[in-house]
Amino acid sequence: MTEPSTQQPRRSPLPPTATDTDSGGRSTVPLDSTAQLLTRVTAQLATQLSLVSRNGTRRPMHRTRPSDTPRLPAAPRPSPAEAAPPTLLVVAHGSRDPQALRTVLALLDRVRDLRPGLDVRLGHIELNQPLLPDTLDGLRGADAVLVPLLLGRGHHVKHDLPAAAAAAPSVRTRIAAPLGPHPLLVEALYGRLVEAGWDPADEGGRRAAVVLAAAGSRDPDSAQDTRRTARMLAERLGAVPVVPAYASAATPTVPAALRALAARGRHRTFVASYFTAPGRFASAAASAAASAAPRAAAVPLGAHPAMARLLLHRYDQALSATAPSEMVSLLASA
Repeated sequence: MTEPSTQQPRRSPLPPTATDTDSGGRSTVPLDSTAQLLTRVTAQLATQLSLVSRNGTRRPMHRTRPSDTPRLPAAPRPSPAEAAPPTLLVVAHGSRDPQALRTVLALLDRVRDLRPGLDVRLGHIELNQPLLPDTLDGLRGADAVLVPLLLGRGHHVKHDLPAAAAAAPSVRTRIAAPLGPHPLLVEALYGRLVEAGWDPADEGGRRAAVVLAAAGSRDPDSAQDTRRTARMLAERLGAVPVVPAYASAATPTVPAALRALAARGRHRTFVASYFTAPGRFASAAASAAASAAPRAAAVPLGAHPAMARLLLHRYDQALSATAPSEMVSLLASA
């Protein structure tokens, strides 16, 4: 006769589930597993609730993160203005002298070096390609600041540039003030004089003087701007006389100014070329200086570093003037 086995049935290491039943359909879950079952249900419920947002929608699984992990702020998206600043459109007069275009292009390269990423383009009023209307036509739908490569207020600044901007309504344009008068122009003029042989020892000397040779204009505002630049240059030179003279449309001429200074005992006289690039007027001023004694003539301002800085200054100044009345003020008081 076989004795009944006293060995207890081996329990599963895993907690029993509510579906475990015996052959009679009775549950085999022991009473001491109820707490474990409640713990499991609570944990599953907490997991499901973590996937539901406050508005009742279900969060995607891949976007959930532990509550102790800080959520990094999203990177700010650049505004259109930051992504593409307005084009700097330099407006030159133009010249038949082949050196003029090369000089202006070298100046634009300096501007690009100072402001990497800025779209810098060129347009001419006449005589050279590209002409201003053609450059504007290539900027349809864009923003542009027209910066005149001109030294004072005159017909081109007051009439030609606004007319060109009005004829290109598909381009959102602003017109900057002309380059002069400005201390950066004086810096460029002084640098060119030193290159031509001006000695700082001459500053304040009784025999030294400078003729500021400019193109000339019938516009009284243009002549006023040139005289103001002459006064600023005289201060930079230590009160050395600086006489404005003109290649056309105004007096005195460069030869007349040189003769007048010589009559006053100013025999060490230099000619400062108040021109942005080589051309007919700059050549005429240099010839007048060479025939009078001779005198030394500085080269045009051209691609002097101060000129590149001044172009960017006028560009930034125009961008900061948001109201049309401010733009008018810039043109009137520059």
